[in-house]
Amino acid sequence: MRTPLRRRVTLYALALLCCTSVATAGPAGAAPTPEPRAAAASAESAAPMAVTFDENFDGPAGSAVNGGRWQIETGDNVNNHERQYYTAGNNNAALDGQGNLVITARKDNPGNYQCWYGRCEYTSARLNTAGKFTAQYGRVEARMKIPRGQGMWPAFWMLGNNMGQVGWPNSGEIDIMENVGFEPGTVHGTLHGPGYSGSGGIGAGYTLPGGQAFADAFHTFAIDWSPNSIRWSVDGNVFQTRTPADLGGREWVFNKPFFLILNLAVGGYWPGDPNGSTPFPSTLTVDYVRVTTDGGGGTGGSITGLGGKCLDVAAANPANGTPVQLYDCNGSAAQQWSRGANDSLRALGKCLDVKDNSTANGAQLQLWDCAGTGNQRWAVSGANDVVNIQADKCMDVTGGASVNGARAQIWTCTGAANQKWSVNA
Repeated sequence: MRTPLRRRVTLYALALLCCTSVATAGPAGAAPTPEPRAAAASAESAAPMAVTFDENFDGPAGSAVNGGRWQIETGDNVNNHERQYYTAGNNNAALDGQGNLVITARKDNPGNYQCWYGRCEYTSARLNTAGKFTAQYGRVEARMKIPRGQGMWPAFWMLGNNMGQVGWPNSGEIDIMENVGFEPGTVHGTLHGPGYSGSGGIGAGYTLPGGQAFADAFHTFAIDWSPNSIRWSVDGNVFQTRTPADLGGREWVFNKPFFLILNLAVGGYWPGDPNGSTPFPSTLTVDYVRVTTDGGGGTGGSITGLGGKCLDVAAANPANGTPVQLYDCNGSAAQQWSRGANDSLRALGKCLDVKDNSTANGAQLQLWDCAGTGNQRWAVSGANDVVNIQADKCMDVTGGASVNGARAQIWTCTGAANQKWSVNA
């Protein structure tokens, strides 16, 4: 497909943020094969988390969003040649009385709004949490039903909270979900920062199987965000993970607070303009927006063992079933562990897991979706043992070998050197 020119523009002026226009990009890719337990171990079945932002859009039908959490942006966007004018209040963003926010794009202009091209042809809405809420790390998700039709451009995304000071793209941008109407079955997740913005954004696409369209049902779009790692998923199916290693030496600007944005654009360089087949009004329906952090509250640290080497997720791969091993310490996200809810140990947004729920000597350790089960519960003793609570056995380096790639397993606790760990998580 062509490399699109994509947007970001901030339409308001605040002490926190200046009016800034920006552009983004990221080509679509084929959907990966879902991981074996992805459906069963989705976000909804994960271990309990600490909720820091929970917007369920409860309220009377027709009422505006909670002004204590959201502000409404107004104006047009010449930078991307979008066609809509974003209106204030509840004109184009209102609760439906059933626990949803409905952002409506209409082919109308009752306020005689003026756009970059003359009298505006369309109205819509854009909301953000700047000055009201920011997130730094954790799971950021929204359950939404997006519109269909040529020229429609719904998005759920984030901007660095220091944008007013450093501008875009130095502030950083995390696109959790974007869709353009000519790709009804594909959404995109993208990073933008200094030297990798506009058409150079770093990202990938996720495509529903079997020719399904995202407009046909609600879907959950999420990132799991930790220091030096961001992982995207749709309905619990992970489709990409990005770390500083993906940036080719360019600056990673995502270890700081970001605010949230929801909007429905009409037209622009990337989606193209609506045509006679585009239905109006078109709606983006948002069931909830939620931000959670793991119960441990930490940003993570290393677990070092035999030979001074680190407990490591092989190839920094967040897929279910990835081996956990010993490897030279390098400070990467694959070696950053945090203590989470239900006595879990987490890296790359997933949990340290005993394969096949086994309690036998030699059962290997792997990464898996956090489920709060016994094979993911760990205790750290004062004697530097890391004990699987269910099996009552110690984390152990296979064969007592300190070579890179030596697999981690559980074994009856013996006090041997290959079972001793320094836990900084």
